[in-house]
This record gives sequence, structure tokens and C-alpha cells, in this order.
Amino acid sequence: MATNGRPAASVDPDVALAYKFPEASFAYDERDVALYALGVGACGADAVDDKELHLVHHRDGQRHIKAIPTFVSLFPNKNSNGRGIINVPGIHFDASLLLHGQQYIEIYKPIPSCASVVNKVKVAGLHDKGKATILEIETTTSLKDSGEVLCMNRSTIFLRGAGGFSDSSRPYSYTTYPANQISRISIPNSTPSAVYEDQTQQSQALLYRLSGDYNPLHSDPMVAQVAGFTRPILHGLCTLGFAARAVIKSFCHGDPAAVRNIFGRFLLHVYPGETLVTEMWVDGQRCSTRPRRKSVTAPCFPDTCCSNTSPHHCKCCEDHTF
Repeated sequence: MATNGRPAASVDPDVALAYKFPEASFAYDERDVALYALGVGACGADAVDDKELHLVHHRDGQRHIKAIPTFVSLFPNKNSNGRGIINVPGIHFDASLLLHGQQYIEIYKPIPSCASVVNKVKVAGLHDKGKATILEIETTTSLKDSGEVLCMNRSTIFLRGAGGFSDSSRPYSYTTYPANQISRISIPNSTPSAVYEDQTQQSQALLYRLSGDYNPLHSDPMVAQVAGFTRPILHGLCTLGFAARAVIKSFCHGDPAAVRNIFGRFLLHVYPGETLVTEMWVDGQRCSTRPRRKSVTAPCFPDTCCSNTSPHHCKCCEDHTF
């Protein structure tokens, strides 16, 4: 029964895990890639930035613009309801209590600037946490013509108020991937290898939403106020894109293809117009980052990391680094 005017929450794991998601085919082009780059701040401070102009412009005879690796975080939207929510039969919840907790990305080959692709979706994890349910949705994207796997996104969603569907002495927990695939990231207690400041624009969320994430929390003042914010906030995945750009500019010589593996946990909100300070620690082929709002000491992400080698061939990538 619904309470306080909210829809009733319920979880039937058998129904959820048995569901076969329809495939989603779609195409994107250089306009989409460039629009995304602008949405995560590329060339925002300098329209002729040497390390970023190739993300939005065919510079010096360059045949194709280059895609920021977090561009692929948009792909799961093609299977959603337009607000970043994928409907799963057997799982009913109040969408206003949904939290996007984590994003894990594996990139298997350089992201083309235009392509026709296919998404295959499955439930990769389902966990009863008592007062909440953790739902993990895995989206594998392949090139339509060749069938080559391009990338994988795993989104971790916290469904507040939807827990308690199993015996509390033996809470339900299901996962399809190894327990050690995503290990805890420890931010070193040392001076960062680099620190990068990025000024977001007042219109940043409005620009980013044009790439396909139309959740009104990021554009509608009334929706934001109901959720407890003074005004619309920046998309978490937009902030992740800012962090990826900081790593690429600081350690990859501006080459986005150097990043093959990304993991981020979302903690605090960011208001458009605020300055992001990304602290970075390099350890071999791994870069751990801690983005935070300049006006606040607490991080937006308690841990965000990237790696520049294939996640299937290097143990360091199992620690989920840029």
C-alpha cells in the first residue's frame, strides 16, 4: 500500500532476473560527440585549448573529432524512459527516492566519433539492504555491423524505501560478476600528483541534458526544491566527465583513447556555476581522483579512478582506475 502519497515499493527477484530486456539499436555522430564534450566542460575556459580543441573541432587536418571516454556513459539512456531510469518488471519503487550511487565503465576499443551500435541489458546485481534495494544494471554496447563489443556500463542504483523483501537474517544478494572486480579505492594520504580546477557554467546542466539525460532534477527548479535542493543540480555523470577530462589533460597528453576503465562513486551534489577541484594521484597506469566543490572541503566523489590498459589484461585495472 502506498503511504504519504508515495507509490508502494516492492521487489520480486524471480521476476526481475527472469526478464529479458529488449535490445536497443541507435546511431550517433560527431555532433553528439562534440555536444557531449561541451556538456562536460571541454574548451569552456579556452575556446582554442591545445589539449581539447580536437574534442569538438577538426583541427590541423584531423579526419575525426575524438570522443571523451565517458561519452559512452550516455549509452544506457537509450534503454531508459528518458529520465535515466530503466524499468525492470518485478521492481516497483518511488522514482523520487532513487539515487545513482556508482558508475563503472570498461572500454574495449577506441570510441569512434560516429557509429551504429546495439545495447544489450541485464540485471547484474540485486541486493536487499533492509531499508533500500541496490539494483545494478549492466549495459553492453556492440558495433552493429561487426558485432565487436565496444564498451560496458554498470550503473548502481539505490532504491530507497524498496528494501526488506527477503529474510533479514539472510538478506537476498545476487551478482553476476566476481566480487573482486570492483575493489575499494583508497585515496593516498599524500600530496596529489596534480590538481586541476574547472569552472562549471551556470547553464552546464542545461547543456549536458541535451545529450539525452532529461531528468527534471537538473533543469526544473520546482522538482529540485521538492528534492531538497535550492535549485537544479549538475548530473553526477556530468561531474564524472569533468573528472575524466582533468585526468586526460593532466596525464594523457590530451589523448582520450588512453583511458580504458572508469569507476566513480557519487557522494555530494554540485550546483552549476561552482568550481570543481579535481585532486589526482598517479600510481603506475592508475590515476585515483577526488573531485570536490571549491567552496566545500568534502568530495563530490569519495573515489573516482581511471586506467589506460585493458581491464581484461591488467590486474591494476581491477582496482577501477582512469
